[in-house]
Formats: sequence, structure tokens, C-alpha cells
Amino acid sequence: MTPSPRRQHRRNYNDPGHAHELTFSCYQGFKFLASDRTCDWLAKSIDKARRRLEFDLWAYVFMPEHAHLLVHPRRPQYDIAEIRWAIKGPVGKRAIRCLEAEAPEWLPRISRRRGSKSERLFWQSGGGYDRNVTDGKTLLEMIDYVHLNPVRRGLVEQAEQWKWSSAAWFLGTGQPPLIPDQIPPEWCQ
Repeated sequence: MTPSPRRQHRRNYNDPGHAHELTFSCYQGFKFLASDRTCDWLAKSIDKARRRLEFDLWAYVFMPEHAHLLVHPRRPQYDIAEIRWAIKGPVGKRAIRCLEAEAPEWLPRISRRRGSKSERLFWQSGGGYDRNVTDGKTLLEMIDYVHLNPVRRGLVEQAEQWKWSSAAWFLGTGQPPLIPDQIPPEWCQ
């Protein structure tokens, strides 16, 4: 019997000056982010991570089963995987503790065995999707794409109506629970 090939891990590109469009999903597509409480945990985790790891949050949307973020590391040397983990890790741990205490019937659905180990997952395995963004035109297209997610899904008629999004802030019509950072003018040309 031939051993199965090792899974190829996606390579991160930690290029100074680049922005990143990050997408990560809940385990098995479960709608864990449909809860305001869980979205609040995610917002607080992003806020804490951006202060500690020195990155700007330029746009975001939290959908019921996934999240999109546009981030811009300010350090010349950074690790986007570390930024992702600093955001996702605390939310996953807290959510699993909550499920253990308040909804133990969910535990078999979020558990899996890997060899002799058993683990519980809130987020889908892997780093999610990471796209480097290097120019303003692409950035603005990504922001529109991110903001229009709830509209495309039929959850709202206008992007700024979705609570867990930076769309209303961009349009100057509201203040979302998580305030994004200003995008430098050179990125908006």
C-alpha cells in the first residue's frame, strides 16, 4: 500500500505594502455567525488583533457562515497566518466553550478524529482564502464584492442595511459595531 501524499499547504505571501482580502468559513458551513453574540466576539477579536499586530481593517462583512476582511499590515515584516490565527483562534475557543456549556448536543457535529486525537472545530480547517491586493482599483472592487455579499444572498436589499458590515460606514449612513480604519488616499485612486 502506498502512503497518501502529504497535503499541500497554501503559501502565504507576506509582502510589505500589500493589503489582504481574507475569507474564512465556519466548520461544515454551520451558521455560527448568524448570532450577534458570536459576531460580537469576532469583532472584539479583530479589534484586539489589529492593535497587537499593527494592521488596519479597511472593510469587512460577517455572513452567517463565513467572514470577509480586507486588512493592511502596517509592519514591514509580518505574517498573515499569525494575523488570521489572532483573529480566529480566540473566537473558536470561546464558541466551543459556549457550546460545551449551553448546547452540548452540538459537540458531535463539530468533533472529528485525526488519528488517535479528537478535536472540536468552530472554523473550517486551513487558513481560508487569502488574496494579496496591490492596487487601489482591485481594492475598491474587493470592497464592493465584500459589501454586496448580503445583497447577493437576498438577506438585505442594500448593503448598508447589513449590521455586520462596514458598508454603512463607507457610505456615511451609519456606524457599524466594528469601525474600520481609514484607507490612505493613495489606495483610493
